[in-house]
Amino acid sequence: ILFGSQTGTAASYAHAIQEELNGKGIKSKLEDLKNFDPEDNFLYWNVRILFLISTYTDGTPPPSCEWFCRWLQDASNDFRVNKSLLSNMRFAIFGLGNSLYSDHYNTVSLFLMELEISLSATRIFPFTAGDENVVQSKHGSIKLDFNAWKSEIISVLEYLLAGNQKNGVVTPVAEIDSVSSTTQCLEEEEEKGEEGEDVVDVEDVGDAISNGTNGVSMRKRNSKKPPEMITDELRKSLSKQVYYILLFSCYRLIGSHSGVKLCRWTKSMLRGRGGCYKHTFYGIESHRCMETTPSLACANKCVFCWRHHSNPVGTEWKWKMDPAVDVIKGAIENHYDMIKQFKGVPGVKADRFAEGFSIKHCALSLVGEPIMYPEINDFIQMLHEKGISSFLVTNAQFPEAITTLLPTTQLYVSVDAATQDSLKKIDRPLFKDFWPRLIESLKALSLKGQRTVYRLTLVKAWNVDELEAYADLVALGKPDFIEVKGVTFCGDSKSSDGLTLKNVPWHDEVLHFVSQLTDMLDGYEIACEHEHSNCVLVAQTKFKSANGEWRTWIDYARFHELFQRFRATGESFTALDYTATTPAWAVLGADERGFDPQETRWRRK
Repeated sequence: ILFGSQTGTAASYAHAIQEELNGKGIKSKLEDLKNFDPEDNFLYWNVRILFLISTYTDGTPPPSCEWFCRWLQDASNDFRVNKSLLSNMRFAIFGLGNSLYSDHYNTVSLFLMELEISLSATRIFPFTAGDENVVQSKHGSIKLDFNAWKSEIISVLEYLLAGNQKNGVVTPVAEIDSVSSTTQCLEEEEEKGEEGEDVVDVEDVGDAISNGTNGVSMRKRNSKKPPEMITDELRKSLSKQVYYILLFSCYRLIGSHSGVKLCRWTKSMLRGRGGCYKHTFYGIESHRCMETTPSLACANKCVFCWRHHSNPVGTEWKWKMDPAVDVIKGAIENHYDMIKQFKGVPGVKADRFAEGFSIKHCALSLVGEPIMYPEINDFIQMLHEKGISSFLVTNAQFPEAITTLLPTTQLYVSVDAATQDSLKKIDRPLFKDFWPRLIESLKALSLKGQRTVYRLTLVKAWNVDELEAYADLVALGKPDFIEVKGVTFCGDSKSSDGLTLKNVPWHDEVLHFVSQLTDMLDGYEIACEHEHSNCVLVAQTKFKSANGEWRTWIDYARFHELFQRFRATGESFTALDYTATTPAWAVLGADERGFDPQETRWRRK
């Protein structure tokens, strides 16, 4: 059993099939392809090999099996190599991919199959494609695709081992045409896609089906019931991990596509131990903030994403949709239920605990892409009607949705890299035109009028050397503020080239980067820092009064007045209409380094 894995999924599946084979008394050997020498292992022996191969960015092999793929390709192309080189090999392949990356879907495993057949290897089972895209997956998820393949391939192996072979080669369970090629397999996949295709894309067709509300393309409705984003299989796969997340991180799923989490800073401020950087920069009350998302799905698969599982991804909304009123109701109920769990917890302040049951702020930044949710405007309006401010983060892949978005208290765009190549490497976007989408999103941001923010996540060795390019992007979107934060290491980087603590910059390194960036910008200065979060705020100087006093904080009551006036009369308003004075302790250079002196600093022993 040979596997080539990037995030560990193929490896876990390989171990699973070996465990089941062992349970049936079938001996097997398991190896990572990075440690496998084909010349020593299968050239001269009658072997059966199960391959589990993932396809990485741009259709490339995972780094762990690059050499193996290169060796196989060289052997296939070398005229000096006998084309019966692998005639003793019997094999089957399970490919791991995501059909949303349509140009590169399972291309590595298909290519390996063609190369092996060209060297006279014989398939004992048809090529099987596992699909992370639950909408197109044959069985509903890649895990179910694998389980089906595992069951079938083990039956084939048992049949072969029982001596029921045809000339000692191919199982009669399914006669396999050994000259089948990658092209034929791809054509089959394309035919399947055409038969099941029922999507009209905004970019490709003039009469595209659009939501008409938030500018996100939607799957054309038909008689078939749309699938839920959180499938039963995903819920099952989450159960073990989420048990501990529920226990320690307070994370809840809502309905079929939403989630809410009790932020660590909410818990910290309930105990009087300090608030988050939004408390320092903008004056939110962290213990009265709800962190949620109406869409767990995203159009990117960022390398630094903290998700411990495979969340849905997509370039359009194609799932069952829960009404905004139900999502908000579920989020608030679950948030309050998690607050209740802190009753009687040592250190929790009674007044803060009571205030925690009156939400004042909503951070739409938990995970996924909130702006994809078709009823995002209804969601925002309901928040504001309840007196809850909105801090919405988008990954800059849906410019039309930004344009049609109702005024939010503060609108963020994540700018994870400043060049097309580095953004592709870090965000791993699904959209082929991801860079033009980012540019158009930044242009749309510049026209919003209310408070806008660029969020920059610094990852050492990935995106810290692009100062001039960042400055160009700032000039394009003209954000009111720029938040620069060092990447947070989640301690669970399964990817072979994933992030480690070495990629996390020190706070002084973040300050140095920000200082260099600010020197390149006209009309911006460093305003605040929150050392504990490794975060620095750059602001336009229009938020600095003549006496040098910063006004980065928000007058939340005034914002809600302005929003209601906007809804009633259409009268617009700007970021300067609801500012408040930033306290001295929050400003860069203060001894407190952004820690509220009314709080009690607590350090782990």
